[in-house]
Amino acid sequence: MKKNFITIGTFDGVHTGHRFLLSRLEMLAAQHRLKPLALYFPLPPKTLLSPTPEMTVLTLPDEKKQLLIALGTPIKPLDFMKCRSMSAEKFFNEVLLKQYNMGGLLIGADFALGKNRQAGAEWLYKKCARLNLPFDIVRFYKTGTQKISSSLIRKILASGDIERANLLLGHPYEVRGKVIKGKQLGRTLGFPTANLDTGIYKILPLGVFAVKVRVGKEIYDGFCNIGFRPTVNSIDGKLPLVEVHIFDFDADIYGRKITIWFAEKLRDETKFTSLPALVAQLKQDRKDAKKILKKFKI
Repeated sequence: MKKNFITIGTFDGVHTGHRFLLSRLEMLAAQHRLKPLALYFPLPPKTLLSPTPEMTVLTLPDEKKQLLIALGTPIKPLDFMKCRSMSAEKFFNEVLLKQYNMGGLLIGADFALGKNRQAGAEWLYKKCARLNLPFDIVRFYKTGTQKISSSLIRKILASGDIERANLLLGHPYEVRGKVIKGKQLGRTLGFPTANLDTGIYKILPLGVFAVKVRVGKEIYDGFCNIGFRPTVNSIDGKLPLVEVHIFDFDADIYGRKITIWFAEKLRDETKFTSLPALVAQLKQDRKDAKKILKKFKI
């Protein structure tokens, strides 16, 4: 049976650096006449171990799986909680060699495995060399002098720079969620919104954004407000509210899952002195979003 040329990672965001790593994996596998295989953690280990895991993830498990599948490299999920206490030796022998039939290994420059990240590149190089297994390291993928990483993209999203985040991701940032009941104030203002339950892990950039929205098989234009509603019905707590106004749409979608792709930030969330002032701004947001979305492709 043909063995696998393996890489391992969290792949949070499935960004351009990850795509470069996977293209390298495909090339090495073909060169050594092995099958490429990417092992990935559905949720980042740091999130699973954190006492404050809220808004720490670029891609939720389903989103990550779909993005990886679209790239074409065969993938298998790893259960971090099952392997977190394994020594590097045991993980290498029992998981990589036996369970996944490893015939070669590719890692990123900062990769380490085993309990407490005990084994890094040097240990893995020597281990593979003893077994005559091909081994390679992909150096950090950069744009200019800046290393592209999931942590960098998280910071950029927190600042609201959606266009730069999308550029580094290599695809539009997306948020998926189930439509839940809200206060329905938007409807009385002429701007009905769908409120989304996105869970606790997903990073949510704050502000008002031009977005594309998928409902079923159809895709619509819209704008999305993520924040704490300072003007009316303000909310408390760690997690902001996600509200999306879909243009030229009035169907009942409570309980359905929808996807939002972010094109550009329109403005920060603002506290208005009156409802008429808020409505005037929403009309301007709609006009600005329509102009932006004419050029935005997903």
